[in-house]
Amino acid sequence: MAQATARKSQSTTALPKARKVVAERTADIISGIFPDLNSGARATHRYFATFLTVVSAMGFLVLLGVNTLLAQDAFTLSNLKVEAKQVADQRDAIDRSIDSFEAPENLAAAAAALGMRPSESPVFLNLTPPTGVTNG
Repeated sequence: MAQATARKSQSTTALPKARKVVAERTADIISGIFPDLNSGARATHRYFATFLTVVSAMGFLVLLGVNTLLAQDAFTLSNLKVEAKQVADQRDAIDRSIDSFEAPENLAAAAAALGMRPSESPVFLNLTPPTGVTNG
């Protein structure tokens, strides 16, 4: 019976030691996963504020550049619209000039100036075939 008590006391003291070893090993593994926050140099508020200011300034400069390019494109587009309207107006003027030359009274005056006379007996050409004639 004394031996059973001795074994029991050894197993109870060995159990907390085993738990302590497992706990220490687990803590070592977990500390290896996550970096130690106290050992590294921490960024101060001043450096962080400087970093944010630089990033903001760069963002504003990029935005300014994009807006400038868009404004230049807007001016180019406006100039092209004005030029397109002028070309359309010129085309309309040319079309009106051509229409004035094609008017029947102007064609008759031009033909008379060239010595042409209107026909006294006009002849019309009928291109429809007679009804009784078959092809073939």
